Amino acid sequence: MTYAVAQTAAAGVAASTAVAPQSLYEEHERLVKAIQNLELKTMICKTETHHLQKEETAAKQEVQRIQAVPLLLGTFVEAVDAGRGIVGGASSSNYYVRILSTLDKERLKPGASVGLHKGSNACVQLLPNETDSTIHLLQKEEKPSVTYSDVGGLDMQKQEIREAVELPLTHASLYDQIGIDPPRGVLLYGPPGTGKTMLVKAVAHHTKASFITVAGSEFVQKYLGEGPRKVRDLFRLARENAPSIIFIDEVDSIATKRFDAQTGADREVQRVLVELLTQMDGFDQTTNVKVIMATNRWDTLDPALLRPGRLDRKIEFPFPDRRQKRLVFQVCTGKMNLSPEVDLEEFVTRPEKLSGADIQAICQEAGMLAVRKNRYVVLPKDLE
Repeated sequence: MTYAVAQTAAAGVAASTAVAPQSLYEEHERLVKAIQNLELKTMICKTETHHLQKEETAAKQEVQRIQAVPLLLGTFVEAVDAGRGIVGGASSSNYYVRILSTLDKERLKPGASVGLHKGSNACVQLLPNETDSTIHLLQKEEKPSVTYSDVGGLDMQKQEIREAVELPLTHASLYDQIGIDPPRGVLLYGPPGTGKTMLVKAVAHHTKASFITVAGSEFVQKYLGEGPRKVRDLFRLARENAPSIIFIDEVDSIATKRFDAQTGADREVQRVLVELLTQMDGFDQTTNVKVIMATNRWDTLDPALLRPGRLDRKIEFPFPDRRQKRLVFQVCTGKMNLSPEVDLEEFVTRPEKLSGADIQAICQEAGMLAVRKNRYVVLPKDLE
């Protein structure tokens, strides 16, 4: 019985040994054919990739050729679908145009500056928002070197502007803890030469925020709608570079009390004021954008601009009193080589109304007289 079982087992092993080489050979042939098919597909894919790369290069060259011709400046209004949209041209007309497929759709938002093809007005290029803007953002190295110690006197004004502008940007948590909103805007008003602009320069020097300075007259443009657009560009630039400070000097040139305008120029100035009011109401408190305005004629400003919520703090810059004049004289003569005979108190006690700019001019003229006489010291007669 045992012998029969052994014979049966031996026969099975012999049969499996005979079948194994045949199945391995077939598997090998199948794998070889599969490899050949994959190599053929790889070759086809490489050929197609090469053709697609050539088409891509040709398409890029065509796009560059289109963008190389002189383009018209326009403003993107809205997207209709993935390939078409509405843009505004220079003639205040809107056009339904094609949009180049390579443009970044995420950056193509209403109000964006775009380049339009001269022939078809197709939107072929997305321009930086500052392309058609003359608003200048002061870089770190361009900020004024004026410090608070360079401003003689004005102790109360320094404290008020630091509380309204500098402190909310550097210690915003203090206002959150007490549960109040920091001031949005500050108005500096007073006679010419009393230190308004100089104090703003000191604020720009001591804060790390972006600083944008513009004169009010720059918003008065030749063409209809250019002034309000520039106001929008100003606040957009400030929001993009927040925390930031906007300084508008001589704001009375665009913010006088509104009246029934009879000319197009007056109506355009009033549109600029309306846009300014809208932007000051529109920007969010969390964007850390502060506005400083300066004027010599605050009594002519529109009441809508002066209301709380727009210009929350109004800081007056009067003519300096005796103590303030003493401090201004000390600052202006701090680096001058004065004779021991010079008694600044004599000039401080004089009753004339002198602004800080007047005192600076007196000290400068005294130094010029000393230079004219070839002297290295300033005498009392030079200050007379």
